[in-house]
This record gives sequence, C-alpha cells and structure tokens, in this order.
Amino acid sequence: MTPRPEDLEEFTPYLMNRIMARYNKGVESALKEAGVSVAQMRALAVLAESGPCTINELSVLTVIKQSTLSRTLDTMENAGLIRRTAQDGDSRFREISLTDEGRAAYDGAWPAMLGMRDTMLNALSADERHTFNKMLLRIFYDIRHHDF
Repeated sequence: MTPRPEDLEEFTPYLMNRIMARYNKGVESALKEAGVSVAQMRALAVLAESGPCTINELSVLTVIKQSTLSRTLDTMENAGLIRRTAQDGDSRFREISLTDEGRAAYDGAWPAMLGMRDTMLNALSADERHTFNKMLLRIFYDIRHHDF
C-alpha cells in the first residue's frame, strides 16, 4: 500500500526530516550573512562548546561525513578559524581547536542560529519547548551509537 501524504505526516522520521530541511534552509541564509557555511557553523559550535577534539569525534558531533568535514576543515584552517595540531607527535592523529578568529566567527554567527531556532519553535510555549527538548534527548540517547 502506497502511503498517502496524511500518512507521512504521522510518520515521525519523515516529519523530523522535513522540519530539519526547512530549518537548515533558513539557517543557511542567515549564516551566509554572517560569513560562514552551515557545516562550518556546526564545527565552530561543537569546538566552542566541547573544546578540542579529533576529526572522528567532530564528525559524529557535527553529523557530517568525515570526507566532507575534512574539506570543510581545510577551508576553515585556511581562513584562520581552526588549528590542527599533531597529537603526541603523530601527524596521523590531529587535534582540532578553535582560534581566536574562530571564536569570534562563532560568537558572531550564533545569534542567527538562535533566531532560526526561535522561529522553528515559535508555536511552542517555553514549557513545551523544555518538554520537547527532554523528549528529543531521550530518543537521542536511546538510539546513538557513540558515548558522545
């Protein structure tokens, strides 16, 4: 049986994907004005909030494939937003961290992220937002494959 549009609206993964696609489109426009891409902002946000990490960790936390993230990090390093340093003298394992310029870019772009979040959740009260986030975290912790 072929699903009807109203059936899809009851299929949570489909609905979540549609919501995030619209959110990401809005964020893309807002971040363009701030001078960073969505992928760059994801990396900046994770590094600003979590501190230095490896590309493997960053790939998981940003939800960006490692090959795509590597190219994004090349661009960010060339722009002076991040620094990659060898771990324990082994150039195969590099720690990625924010520079002062990266922190400034994050601080400058974060209001756009907050604005898009508020637009996305406008229909919910503060209590509903809190409950919704708690529910999402429960789902996330239940299905994740990593400890972070």
